[in-house]
Amino acid sequence: MTTVSIARVWGSTPVERERPFPCDRHLTGASDTLFRAVDVEAPPRAVFRWLCQLKAAPYSYDWIDNFGRRSPTSLTPGLDVLEVGQRLMALFELVEFERDRHLTMVLRVPGSGTRLGRLAVSYVVVPRGETGSRLIVKLVVQYPAGPVGSAMRWFLPWGDLVMMRKQLLTLKGLAEASCSQP
Repeated sequence: MTTVSIARVWGSTPVERERPFPCDRHLTGASDTLFRAVDVEAPPRAVFRWLCQLKAAPYSYDWIDNFGRRSPTSLTPGLDVLEVGQRLMALFELVEFERDRHLTMVLRVPGSGTRLGRLAVSYVVVPRGETGSRLIVKLVVQYPAGPVGSAMRWFLPWGDLVMMRKQLLTLKGLAEASCSQP
């Protein structure tokens, strides 16, 4: 029996991990794959709109990844106007999207080349029941060679789990709250 690490599959199901994701088209030959998923009691349209807010902030631990600035807790007008090439969470470039379905981006760290490896990620919103959604994230990673890559193989899955779990739970809470307001 194979043990699946929570650091690599948090919240996701085996069926979800088998499906194709848009990020697969943007990084071939990945050396690692990570999944995260959460149920959201809000329709896909609302969840996707909150994903568009990733243009403004990462919605994780603001004191770590947003330089201490608080991520907006209300929708910012205009952030749902998407174009390929836009920056999200400062370090990512939007490479593909489908309204109310997915955002797909690649890591673009200026001046790093491939020293930090390569990463592509898709945030996919799947309808669940009459009014709910499933938010599933897949990250495909190509680690750099050498000691940096060796360190990242251990650190990235656990570090990303901590940060993305917080991000997804924050976005879930905001989407649910925005749908429950009169």
